[in-house]
Amino acid sequence: MRKHLLVLWVLCFLSSLAIAQDLKPITWKDIPTWKYMNGRSFEVSPDGQWMAYTIVQLEGDGELIVQKVNDLESKKTYNIGGVTGQQFAFSKDSKWLAFKEDPSFDEKKKNEKAKGKPLSDKLHLIKLGTDEKKTFEKVSTFSFNNDGSSVLAINLPKEGNGEGKGSDLLIYNLNSEKALTLGNVLEFSFNKPGTYLAYTVDAANKSGNGVYLFNLSNNSTAVLENDKASYKSLSWTEKGDAFAALKMVEDKKYKQDQGKIVGVKNLAAPQVTVYDPQKDSTGFDQSYTISPNRRPMWSEDLTRLFYGIHPLVLAKKEEAKKEVDKDSVAKAESEAMKKIMADTSIHSIKDLQKAISKLDTAKASPKKGDADKPDMTIWHWNDSRLQSRQQVLENMDKNYSFWAMYDVAAGKHIALQDSSMRDLSIMPKEKYALGSDLQKYELDINLDGQNYRDFYIVDLKTGEKTTLFTNFYLPSFSSYPRPSPDGTKFNYGYDGNYYIYDIESGEEKNLTASLPVSFVDTEDDHNVKKPLENFLGWSSNNDYVLISDGWDIWQIPVADGKEKAVNLTQDGRAEKIRYQYRFRLDPEEKGFDLSQPQYFRIYGEWTKKSGIAKINPAKKSGLAAGTEKLVWEDASIGSLQKAEKAPVYFYSKETFNEPTQYYAADASLASAKKVTENAPDASKYSWSAGTRLVDYVSDKGDTLQGALFLPAGYVEGKKYPTVVYYYEKLSQTRHNWTNPGYSGTGWNPNVYTSNGFAVFIPDIVYKMDDPGMSAVWCVIPGVKAAIETGVIDENNIGIHGHSWGGYQTAFLITQTNMFKAAAAGAPLTNMISMYDLIYWNSGGGNMSIFEASQGRFTGGPWENWDSYERNSPVYHVKNVTTPLLMLHNDKDGAVDFTQGIEYYSALRRLKKPVVLVQYKGENHGLGKLENRKDYSVRMMEFFNHHLKGEEAPVWLSKGINKLELDEHLEKRAF
Repeated sequence: MRKHLLVLWVLCFLSSLAIAQDLKPITWKDIPTWKYMNGRSFEVSPDGQWMAYTIVQLEGDGELIVQKVNDLESKKTYNIGGVTGQQFAFSKDSKWLAFKEDPSFDEKKKNEKAKGKPLSDKLHLIKLGTDEKKTFEKVSTFSFNNDGSSVLAINLPKEGNGEGKGSDLLIYNLNSEKALTLGNVLEFSFNKPGTYLAYTVDAANKSGNGVYLFNLSNNSTAVLENDKASYKSLSWTEKGDAFAALKMVEDKKYKQDQGKIVGVKNLAAPQVTVYDPQKDSTGFDQSYTISPNRRPMWSEDLTRLFYGIHPLVLAKKEEAKKEVDKDSVAKAESEAMKKIMADTSIHSIKDLQKAISKLDTAKASPKKGDADKPDMTIWHWNDSRLQSRQQVLENMDKNYSFWAMYDVAAGKHIALQDSSMRDLSIMPKEKYALGSDLQKYELDINLDGQNYRDFYIVDLKTGEKTTLFTNFYLPSFSSYPRPSPDGTKFNYGYDGNYYIYDIESGEEKNLTASLPVSFVDTEDDHNVKKPLENFLGWSSNNDYVLISDGWDIWQIPVADGKEKAVNLTQDGRAEKIRYQYRFRLDPEEKGFDLSQPQYFRIYGEWTKKSGIAKINPAKKSGLAAGTEKLVWEDASIGSLQKAEKAPVYFYSKETFNEPTQYYAADASLASAKKVTENAPDASKYSWSAGTRLVDYVSDKGDTLQGALFLPAGYVEGKKYPTVVYYYEKLSQTRHNWTNPGYSGTGWNPNVYTSNGFAVFIPDIVYKMDDPGMSAVWCVIPGVKAAIETGVIDENNIGIHGHSWGGYQTAFLITQTNMFKAAAAGAPLTNMISMYDLIYWNSGGGNMSIFEASQGRFTGGPWENWDSYERNSPVYHVKNVTTPLLMLHNDKDGAVDFTQGIEYYSALRRLKKPVVLVQYKGENHGLGKLENRKDYSVRMMEFFNHHLKGEEAPVWLSKGINKLELDEHLEKRAF
């Protein structure tokens, strides 16, 4: 018997070995047709019985998978064309699914080459549980009528360039299968119950333009407002009992249209309010108008309308034509003709005719005012924003609007803010608004990165503004005030503690000072003072807040009394488990419901395990102390969601070598079963054989970890070429699946491990004034510890990083010869020159980044010269012996291209082995597919040569002359 079992075991082993031998490494040429689940495209029907998700590919058609949650055999697959986005929706009654089908990938490609007319989409409607499918041609957008689930509205785009922006809207009855068409619809929106459809009309010559209300119970239409105007920005209340819209009327006197507000309530017998500020000369500043750039809204009690206002700008008048001095013109023409005749380049009558033609063209079409007006920018030292920043924000500044409100009963307009208070957030229940302004501090913020604001409370009954805080310091977003669900209180963080402020009483309370733990994020190593751990939210009854101390979650009562703060999770700090955040299972919730269990994402700091824990309601009030770990695995667990109307739960799980999949379960998350088939071709390829954690201590005594990813086909005792990758702290990615693809940086760990490389990702923590040396103190000890595992071939180690990681790479090779090859993407190389450059993507300066963010310097170079020089790769370039591949693009808006050129030129001057790859017009990362493909292949060729001993391609060994570049690129394209 034992003999038979042994033979059976051997046969199984040999069979698995044969299967393993059939597997192949994934190559860059496999990726265009690699099929994968697109982002968060997983959706569940409200009753929890049905699910759908999309599988797409980079260069091919996608599929929509529809199936019953408890019957995977019911799966049906539908083609959705060459699409990468999510374009499907369940009806609220869970009976229907609608999805769009794009033209196929091949059709799009052919049409693009032919420069044909835009192709149109189809819409398919499926009755779930049947084979019924109805198709609608040439569709733009679609929408079910929310809770009503009785009709499907389909926008049919207009063909041609006719007047009027509206198009046909088809209202298809799901039960009767009958349809009616509404013409010239510009915008449409159902209320939440799905009983009414509000829509606006934009027709030729503005005939019939207006706001309409369609009653779905009897198919009747009410004309609420008509005029020769443009109507837009429909906005329903949350309950769906009223809506607001904008009415914009052309006024040739101004650059902008004159705006008016339309408010509609009492839908059964519509009550329409139209506020026209031009008729309100006493209450409304006539130098302003209602802005089209802010969506209007009703207050919850339907007594006030809120909207934006902005200044009017006069239209430019045509300049009066100046009388022309005929003698001057004749003289100028004579001089011009003399120049033409003296031109030695004119050799024929044809040349002369061309020159005279140019002169006539210049005379006929002079540029208005250009001869008198320079094209320039003035940079002033007192500018609170750099001119480059002003240019980036120019359109936003032009379109900026201030909040205002209209009291319907009183017929009164009240401006809620002006230029002295640039930001305003209307709090829940619309009793108060929180205003803030940074103008007094903006210059300093842009210089040193330390954030300050003035805060105000605005009474939304009267518009009265009260100063709350001045010179308020915000070391991180956690300190920013957040309102309670009833809008009468807010929490905020200050000087290492959390507070509650009661608006009506004016009282404040320190929530955390008396607790036995600190809520300061001591692991934040940026140059900011007392940044706080996360604020997790308010209870729906406004009585409690949840705050993290970095490990555990504390439930803290807001009001004074006998009740004390409770550590709900208890074991976080002791077990080194981080309770990171709460899963919001009801997207419409207003704070967490104390009567319901609460689910949290948990993460093991040193094990890298993750999972989901539950806290149950307490018997009296609040939540019960102590958690129940429902899922706790050596995997990355996340994205918990619940069916809207059923106790059916779904969560995602992935590992480094297993694609993201979704699992269905009950509220206990027990007996979860996999319900998706993401990456259906994954079984054809060989992936990493697993991961290991590497513990090490930095040269400065910090206890750290690195994640070591084994190569595919790993054999114990064999050493492998290794690429080290880093970006501050990334060991938490140990269990993250990386979809094979062409990234904007060329890096893809799964492709590298599939092709025989080990990958090591060590953590870096930073010491102030030494960002480069911090990498030396952390990375080198980490790599040495990883070598001790026996996995890494110490003679064939490469390093790669992009942006900040590119900087670490450029710096590390000036400090060590440990690495045989290095690839640095968009690296900072001279901290002194980089400090004064501009972050062109935002238009802001780099100095605040250097002093308060990633740079981690205290002060500028003139105050701290040695630190800046000590941590600049370019000043240590003579030490470099490691071959370097650099990626830096000429339109990099984050790390200026000159940084790459500085380093490249210095290395070249010293005849160091360096290749700089530049993609014209590209930004900080590669955007164009052809460029992402090209660089991904080049970077692996670079590492294959240096770490695996493969022959160097010509571009790497000799370079490519400009005249030969086109032919070189054509041969490599795929």
